[in-house]
Amino acid sequence: MVKLNIKPKNQTARAAALRLNSHETHGGAPAAHIGALAQLRRSVMSCLLWEDEHYESGEKIADRIARHAAEVTPSELAAVAADARHIAKLRHVPLWLLVTLLKTAKGQRSLIVDAIDDVIQRADEPGELLAMYWKTNGKDAPLSNPLKLGLAKALLKFDAYQLAKYAKQGDVRLRDVMFLTHPVPDLTRGPAGPELFRQLAEDELSPTDAGTWEAELSAGADKRETFERLIREDKLGYLALLRNLRNMSAAGCDPALVNAAIVARRGADRVFPFRFIAAARHAPAFAPALNESMLQSVANLPKLPGTTAVLVDVSGSMSRPLGGKSDLIRIDAACALAVLVPAETVRVLSFSSGLVECQNLTPGLPGIEEIKRSQPHSSTKLFEAVQTTNERIEYDRIIVISDEQATYGYSAGIETDSFPAPRPGAKAYMINVASARNGVGYGNWTHIDGFSENVIRYIAACEAEG
Repeated sequence: MVKLNIKPKNQTARAAALRLNSHETHGGAPAAHIGALAQLRRSVMSCLLWEDEHYESGEKIADRIARHAAEVTPSELAAVAADARHIAKLRHVPLWLLVTLLKTAKGQRSLIVDAIDDVIQRADEPGELLAMYWKTNGKDAPLSNPLKLGLAKALLKFDAYQLAKYAKQGDVRLRDVMFLTHPVPDLTRGPAGPELFRQLAEDELSPTDAGTWEAELSAGADKRETFERLIREDKLGYLALLRNLRNMSAAGCDPALVNAAIVARRGADRVFPFRFIAAARHAPAFAPALNESMLQSVANLPKLPGTTAVLVDVSGSMSRPLGGKSDLIRIDAACALAVLVPAETVRVLSFSSGLVECQNLTPGLPGIEEIKRSQPHSSTKLFEAVQTTNERIEYDRIIVISDEQATYGYSAGIETDSFPAPRPGAKAYMINVASARNGVGYGNWTHIDGFSENVIRYIAACEAEG
């Protein structure tokens, strides 16, 4: 995801986005008509803010999110921001929603303050929120009282390590946020006390003082010793652990220690399932532990009864990287969700130009690669895939994981003005893993946006509650 709170530098303008008929998918299929709240969730829950997707520029997606955010009620907007942060595990787009909330919830001070405090979970996010606020309102725009109060309240939750780690980062620094918002230290509400704020004000905090792995390694510390100590002291975040497995392997770190940290999953609740794919790709020696950890994310869910048909989109549009610096693609996210579905009987099928059943899949990471290799990545014949599945497989539920950009032109016998319904009596779920403007899986389908494992949890919870 692209950050705004960075030191300024020249940037080239992005190419203009493709034009899209408001009633069609990018493939030309008729799209469902949905309300502003559903459209907002669709655009938000799989969005790495300002990152280009296959069909649209990141700027266009961000503009659409702001437009739909202004069309819902302030309480609805605050709820979407909370879901995006805590359930969809996104960081930047919830902050972008807060910028709109500041405009639409004027007079609702407590709603704004609580939403800001709830969404901000990392010490670099206060500066990022202000960078977004000034991007929208101009650099000289004054801060409203609710914005100040929300940021001040959020600052109280961070300890010395967290503040020092990000103290000198960004164009809008943490000390700037503190001077603008005047937080009142209150040790009953968080770890930040008067002395810590004094150090922040005097610019005495630095990453070296925080003892971050980045600072210690850049200072010339022994890599093996540093990584192993940070793991033992529980000072290495889980995402940092995954991202540094290759470095740990090269440094000769104790494999047993590293594997134990992977399986322990401390802090893994905010890590997307597809992150395990990248980690295993770069550090294959740790693949067994990574596989175990990924499967553990849904291990406590009850198995869905009966037969579940899972259709995974492997079309060309799903081959776009998730972000500008990412080596992961949306197929990775879709396949990772597919192998996590907890059901008594699962039949996984990939679809693109054709429909291919992936039989005898190996659980976890190996199964992901098997799905990806099942057929060429071409067009998105989603209508045909559902129709053919209805004809060939007797299922109790069908789960489609896709960007929903179905192509126009269907096989004989398939309606061109409506998406196929599931088999009679069966449940149907459409999991959308992209932020494209239009989609097809509504009506008879339960539509879910996002690519965290919580979309699987949602299905299990829905059925458990009847």
